Amino acid sequence: MRLISICPSNTELVAYLGLTDQLVGIDDFSDWPESTQNLPKLGPDLSIDMDALQQLQPDLVLASLSVPGMEKNITALQQRNIPHILFNGNSLEEIIEDLLILGQACHVDELAREIATEYRNFITTMHEIAATIKQKPSYYWEWWPNPIFTPGHINWLTEISELAGGINTFSDVNLASVMTDAQDVRQRNPDMIFLSWVGVPYERINTAVVLKRVGWSDITAVQNNAIYKMEEWLYCRPSPRLLEGALKLAKQVHPEAYKHVVLPSFIIKQQ
Repeated sequence: MRLISICPSNTELVAYLGLTDQLVGIDDFSDWPESTQNLPKLGPDLSIDMDALQQLQPDLVLASLSVPGMEKNITALQQRNIPHILFNGNSLEEIIEDLLILGQACHVDELAREIATEYRNFITTMHEIAATIKQKPSYYWEWWPNPIFTPGHINWLTEISELAGGINTFSDVNLASVMTDAQDVRQRNPDMIFLSWVGVPYERINTAVVLKRVGWSDITAVQNNAIYKMEEWLYCRPSPRLLEGALKLAKQVHPEAYKHVVLPSFIIKQQ
Protein backbone atom coordinates (compact mmCIF):
# COMPACT_ATOMS: atom_id res chain seq x y z
CA MET A 1 0.00 0.00 0.00
CA ARG A 2 1.01 3.62 -0.57
CA LEU A 3 0.55 5.27 2.82
CA ILE A 4 0.69 8.94 3.75
CA SER A 5 0.73 10.15 7.35
CA ILE A 6 -0.21 13.76 8.05
CA CYS A 7 0.38 13.71 11.80
CA PRO A 8 3.49 12.70 13.85
CA SER A 9 1.59 10.26 16.07
CA ASN A 10 0.23 8.44 13.02
CA THR A 11 3.73 8.11 11.58
CA GLU A 12 4.73 6.49 14.87
CA LEU A 13 1.83 4.02 14.65
CA VAL A 14 3.11 3.06 11.19
CA ALA A 15 6.61 2.53 12.58
CA TYR A 16 5.50 0.23 15.39
CA LEU A 17 3.68 -1.91 12.83
CA GLY A 18 6.82 -2.17 10.69
CA LEU A 19 5.21 -0.38 7.74
CA THR A 20 7.51 2.60 7.21
CA ASP A 21 8.61 1.16 3.86
CA GLN A 22 5.04 1.72 2.66
CA LEU A 23 5.05 5.44 3.50
CA VAL A 24 5.34 7.74 0.48
CA GLY A 25 4.85 11.07 2.28
CA ILE A 26 4.60 12.62 5.75
CA ASP A 27 3.86 15.95 7.42
CA ASP A 28 6.65 18.36 8.34
CA PHE A 29 6.46 17.59 12.08
CA SER A 30 6.89 13.82 11.75
CA ASP A 31 10.45 13.53 13.04
CA TRP A 32 10.61 9.85 14.04
CA PRO A 33 11.75 7.29 13.13
CA GLU A 34 14.87 8.45 11.34
CA SER A 35 14.13 6.16 8.37
CA THR A 36 11.21 8.41 7.37
CA GLN A 37 13.15 11.64 7.12
CA ASN A 38 13.96 11.38 3.41
CA LEU A 39 10.31 11.12 2.44
CA PRO A 40 8.47 14.03 0.79
CA LYS A 41 7.27 16.52 3.42
CA LEU A 42 3.76 17.82 2.79
CA GLY A 43 3.67 20.81 5.12
CA PRO A 44 2.79 21.35 8.80
CA ASP A 45 0.05 19.11 10.13
CA LEU A 46 -2.35 22.09 10.25
CA SER A 47 -1.51 23.21 6.69
CA ILE A 48 -1.07 20.09 4.57
CA ASP A 49 -0.45 20.69 0.85
CA MET A 50 -3.33 18.66 -0.51
CA ASP A 51 -2.26 19.09 -4.14
CA ALA A 52 1.15 17.59 -3.36
CA LEU A 53 -0.51 14.86 -1.30
CA GLN A 54 -2.85 13.90 -4.13
CA GLN A 55 0.02 13.79 -6.63
CA LEU A 56 1.63 11.03 -4.54
CA GLN A 57 -1.42 8.85 -5.32
CA PRO A 58 -1.91 7.37 -1.87
CA ASP A 59 -3.94 4.23 -1.29
CA LEU A 60 -4.61 5.43 2.26
CA VAL A 61 -4.03 8.67 4.17
CA LEU A 62 -3.72 8.54 7.95
CA ALA A 63 -5.40 11.65 9.31
CA SER A 64 -5.99 12.89 12.83
CA LEU A 65 -7.97 15.27 15.01
CA SER A 66 -5.38 15.27 17.81
CA VAL A 67 -4.77 19.03 17.45
CA PRO A 68 -7.47 21.70 17.02
CA GLY A 69 -7.49 22.93 13.43
CA MET A 70 -6.89 19.56 11.77
CA GLU A 71 -10.56 19.39 10.76
CA LYS A 72 -9.82 21.19 7.50
CA ASN A 73 -7.55 18.32 6.42
CA ILE A 74 -10.47 15.93 6.78
CA THR A 75 -12.75 18.20 4.76
CA ALA A 76 -10.17 18.44 1.98
CA LEU A 77 -9.65 14.66 1.87
CA GLN A 78 -13.39 14.13 1.66
CA GLN A 79 -13.81 16.72 -1.09
CA ARG A 80 -11.11 15.01 -3.16
CA ASN A 81 -12.42 11.49 -2.43
CA ILE A 82 -9.02 10.42 -1.10
CA PRO A 83 -9.23 7.23 1.03
CA HIS A 84 -8.35 7.99 4.62
CA ILE A 85 -8.59 6.81 8.21
CA LEU A 86 -9.25 9.31 10.97
CA PHE A 87 -7.68 8.84 14.41
CA ASN A 88 -8.57 10.84 17.52
CA GLY A 89 -7.24 8.95 20.54
CA ASN A 90 -7.42 10.74 23.88
CA SER A 91 -6.86 7.80 26.22
CA LEU A 92 -4.21 5.09 26.28
CA GLU A 93 -6.82 2.50 25.34
CA GLU A 94 -8.08 4.57 22.40
CA ILE A 95 -4.49 4.87 21.16
CA ILE A 96 -3.95 1.11 21.03
CA GLU A 97 -7.35 0.70 19.40
CA ASP A 98 -6.15 3.09 16.69
CA LEU A 99 -3.11 0.86 16.15
CA LEU A 100 -5.39 -2.18 15.85
CA ILE A 101 -7.52 -0.38 13.26
CA LEU A 102 -4.42 0.51 11.25
CA GLY A 103 -3.14 -3.04 11.53
CA GLN A 104 -6.38 -4.36 10.10
CA ALA A 105 -6.40 -1.81 7.28
CA CYS A 106 -2.81 -2.70 6.34
CA HIS A 107 -3.22 -6.47 6.74
CA VAL A 108 -0.90 -6.91 9.71
CA ASP A 109 -3.65 -7.85 12.15
CA GLU A 110 -1.67 -10.50 14.01
CA LEU A 111 1.27 -8.21 14.72
CA ALA A 112 -1.08 -5.45 15.86
CA ARG A 113 -2.79 -7.81 18.30
CA GLU A 114 0.58 -8.95 19.69
CA ILE A 115 1.59 -5.33 20.24
CA ALA A 116 -1.75 -4.57 21.88
CA THR A 117 -1.28 -7.43 24.33
CA GLU A 118 2.21 -6.22 25.32
CA TYR A 119 0.97 -2.65 25.55
CA ARG A 120 -1.93 -3.53 27.86
CA ASN A 121 0.19 -5.85 30.00
CA PHE A 122 2.73 -3.06 30.53
CA ILE A 123 -0.01 -0.67 31.62
CA THR A 124 -1.35 -3.26 34.06
CA THR A 125 2.12 -3.71 35.56
CA MET A 126 2.55 0.03 35.98
CA HIS A 127 -0.88 0.37 37.59
CA GLU A 128 -0.09 -2.41 40.06
CA ILE A 129 3.11 -0.69 41.14
CA ALA A 130 1.42 2.71 41.35
CA ALA A 131 -1.20 1.20 43.68
CA THR A 132 1.55 0.42 46.20
CA ILE A 133 2.83 4.00 46.35
CA LYS A 134 1.40 5.83 49.35
CA GLN A 135 2.84 9.31 48.82
CA LYS A 136 1.69 10.42 45.38
CA PRO A 137 2.89 13.87 44.30
CA SER A 138 0.68 16.18 42.27
CA TYR A 139 1.89 16.94 38.74
CA TYR A 140 1.15 20.11 36.81
CA TRP A 141 1.62 19.70 33.06
CA GLU A 142 1.88 22.81 30.90
CA TRP A 143 1.19 22.53 27.17
CA TRP A 144 1.32 26.26 26.45
CA PRO A 145 2.46 29.19 28.59
CA ASN A 146 0.30 32.12 27.43
CA PRO A 147 -2.58 31.60 27.69
CA ILE A 148 -1.93 28.61 29.91
CA PHE A 149 -3.16 25.26 28.60
CA THR A 150 -2.93 22.05 30.57
CA PRO A 151 -4.38 18.53 30.11
CA GLY A 152 -7.57 17.70 31.98
CA HIS A 153 -9.23 14.43 32.94
CA ILE A 154 -9.97 13.25 29.40
CA ASN A 155 -6.36 12.96 28.35
CA TRP A 156 -3.59 10.39 28.36
CA LEU A 157 -1.43 12.56 30.64
CA THR A 158 -3.86 12.03 33.50
CA GLU A 159 -3.38 8.28 32.98
CA ILE A 160 0.39 8.64 32.64
CA SER A 161 0.49 10.66 35.86
CA GLU A 162 -1.26 7.78 37.61
CA LEU A 163 0.97 5.14 36.03
CA ALA A 164 3.98 7.10 37.25
CA GLY A 165 2.76 7.18 40.82
CA GLY A 166 1.30 10.68 40.85
CA ILE A 167 -1.83 12.71 40.24
CA ASN A 168 -2.56 15.23 37.48
CA THR A 169 -3.37 18.49 39.26
CA PHE A 170 -6.16 19.18 36.76
CA SER A 171 -7.63 15.67 36.64
CA ASP A 172 -10.84 17.05 38.21
CA VAL A 173 -11.61 19.07 35.06
CA ASN A 174 -13.59 16.90 32.65
CA LEU A 175 -11.90 18.14 29.49
CA ALA A 176 -9.04 16.95 27.29
CA SER A 177 -7.38 20.38 27.27
CA VAL A 178 -7.97 23.10 29.85
CA MET A 179 -7.34 26.81 29.38
CA THR A 180 -6.55 28.17 32.83
CA ASP A 181 -4.50 30.94 34.44
CA ALA A 182 -1.54 31.37 36.74
CA GLN A 183 -3.72 32.02 39.79
CA ASP A 184 -5.63 28.76 39.36
CA VAL A 185 -2.39 26.77 39.12
CA ARG A 186 -1.00 28.61 42.16
CA GLN A 187 -4.04 27.70 44.24
CA ARG A 188 -3.71 24.03 43.25
CA ASN A 189 -0.11 24.12 44.52
CA PRO A 190 1.44 21.22 42.54
CA ASP A 191 4.40 19.28 43.89
CA MET A 192 6.05 19.06 40.47
CA ILE A 193 5.85 21.18 37.31
CA PHE A 194 6.37 19.66 33.85
CA LEU A 195 6.73 21.97 30.85
CA SER A 196 6.11 20.46 27.45
CA TRP A 197 5.14 23.28 25.13
CA VAL A 198 3.59 21.80 22.01
CA GLY A 199 5.33 22.95 18.85
CA VAL A 200 8.24 24.55 20.71
CA PRO A 201 11.66 22.88 20.31
CA TYR A 202 12.79 21.20 23.53
CA GLU A 203 15.88 23.38 23.83
CA ARG A 204 13.74 26.54 23.69
CA ILE A 205 11.50 25.62 26.63
CA ASN A 206 12.46 28.09 29.37
CA THR A 207 11.74 27.01 32.92
CA ALA A 208 12.50 30.56 34.13
CA VAL A 209 9.17 31.68 32.65
CA VAL A 210 7.21 30.20 35.54
CA LEU A 211 9.39 31.94 38.12
CA LYS A 212 8.16 35.33 36.85
CA ARG A 213 4.49 34.55 37.47
CA VAL A 214 2.89 36.41 40.36
CA GLY A 215 2.67 34.29 43.48
CA TRP A 216 4.34 31.22 42.00
CA SER A 217 7.25 31.50 44.41
CA ASP A 218 4.81 30.06 46.99
CA ILE A 219 4.14 26.90 44.97
CA THR A 220 5.68 23.77 46.45
CA ALA A 221 7.21 22.74 43.11
CA VAL A 222 8.94 26.11 42.75
CA GLN A 223 10.20 26.12 46.33
CA ASN A 224 11.66 22.64 45.81
CA ASN A 225 13.07 23.49 42.38
CA ALA A 226 10.93 20.69 40.92
CA ILE A 227 10.42 22.29 37.51
CA TYR A 228 11.29 20.13 34.52
CA LYS A 229 11.37 20.35 30.74
CA MET A 230 9.63 17.35 29.20
CA GLU A 231 10.01 15.91 25.72
CA GLU A 232 6.99 16.63 23.54
CA TRP A 233 7.56 13.40 21.61
CA LEU A 234 7.24 11.30 24.78
CA TYR A 235 4.28 13.05 26.38
CA CYS A 236 2.22 15.05 23.86
CA ARG A 237 1.53 12.68 20.97
CA PRO A 238 -1.18 9.98 21.01
CA SER A 239 1.08 7.07 20.12
CA PRO A 240 2.58 4.07 21.99
CA ARG A 241 5.70 6.16 22.64
CA LEU A 242 3.74 7.51 25.60
CA LEU A 243 4.63 4.30 27.44
CA GLU A 244 8.29 5.21 27.12
CA GLY A 245 7.51 8.60 28.62
CA ALA A 246 5.46 7.06 31.43
CA LEU A 247 8.29 4.77 32.51
CA LYS A 248 10.89 7.52 32.25
CA LEU A 249 8.77 9.72 34.53
CA ALA A 250 8.04 6.89 36.96
CA LYS A 251 11.73 6.10 37.36
CA GLN A 252 12.51 9.78 37.85
CA VAL A 253 9.95 10.26 40.63
CA HIS A 254 9.91 6.80 42.25
CA PRO A 255 13.18 5.12 41.15
CA GLU A 256 13.05 2.26 43.64
CA ALA A 257 9.44 1.28 42.98
CA TYR A 258 9.89 1.03 39.21
CA LYS A 259 13.55 -0.01 38.96
CA HIS A 260 12.79 -3.51 37.63
CA VAL A 261 10.22 -2.44 35.02
CA VAL A 262 11.26 -2.68 31.38
CA LEU A 263 9.53 -1.37 28.29
CA PRO A 264 7.55 -3.66 25.99
CA SER A 265 9.74 -5.34 23.38
CA PHE A 266 7.97 -3.62 20.47
CA ILE A 267 9.12 -0.25 21.85
CA ILE A 268 12.66 -1.43 22.63
CA LYS A 269 13.04 -2.64 19.03
CA GLN A 270 12.39 0.90 17.76
CA GLN A 271 14.72 2.73 20.16
